[in-house]
Amino acid sequence: MDVFGVLIGLVLLFGIATLVLAVVGTVKAAKAVAAKVEKHEANARRAVETATLKAKTYTKIGPPAQIANVRLALRTSLDGTRQVLEGGLAQDGQLGESLALLTRLDAHAAELDGELRVLEREPDTARIAAKLPELRERAERITHAAETMRWAAQDRMHRFADDELSRLSQECESEAGALRHWDTAGGPGAGASGSRPGPRSASGSGTGSGPAAGGAGTGGAPGAPGAARAGLTDGRGRPSAEDLLALADPLAKLAQRLRKPSTGPSAG
Repeated sequence: MDVFGVLIGLVLLFGIATLVLAVVGTVKAAKAVAAKVEKHEANARRAVETATLKAKTYTKIGPPAQIANVRLALRTSLDGTRQVLEGGLAQDGQLGESLALLTRLDAHAAELDGELRVLEREPDTARIAAKLPELRERAERITHAAETMRWAAQDRMHRFADDELSRLSQECESEAGALRHWDTAGGPGAGASGSRPGPRSASGSGTGSGPAAGGAGTGGAPGAPGAARAGLTDGRGRPSAEDLLALADPLAKLAQRLRKPSTGPSAG
């Protein structure tokens, strides 16, 4: 009787644990789905608001058009800066601090956008004329701060790209010199003695840095030579033209048919 009681208790514990795990998993999945839906909903709402502001700049006249222009310029500047910073964050971790500042700046922009929406519904034109210059000046300050960070991030990326390109050009010139070993090795006496310099050895003896030397780049900067970067024409992971047109197998079979059989060594 005691054995059956223990077994029943274990089964109950296992069932309770399974139920708890199922509930926890369901709650986590529901939260993830809700967060994804909320994100897509926010993006869709933002796109609709941007399109509405653009339409107002063309269809409205007077203060409503001016308010729409201020709101659209504020939104466009912040969105452009966020895209630049988030796009370069993977290569440059220091842009995370700029993103934090942009988040704080975005909060001020949201408050200002709310005030502009309230002013847009104001029926008193005299109050609109009195409040709009102040709100426009605040929007210009926020826009200038966001543009300053965006331009600095762009200049930083451009500078690192130029530095890496300069190092890569020097390594390519060194490799080209190593490949032309007959121009640099030997000298006048080598041709008279009849000895020809051999190709560059695997240890990299020659003019200096070859591919092995070029692989050891200086770390710390974004876009360092040691980082794996996808090339424009390297073709890694891309199908060939024959694969895209489904001609690989027919071409191979045609080549086998046209290939002449070997006749073996001649008797003479």
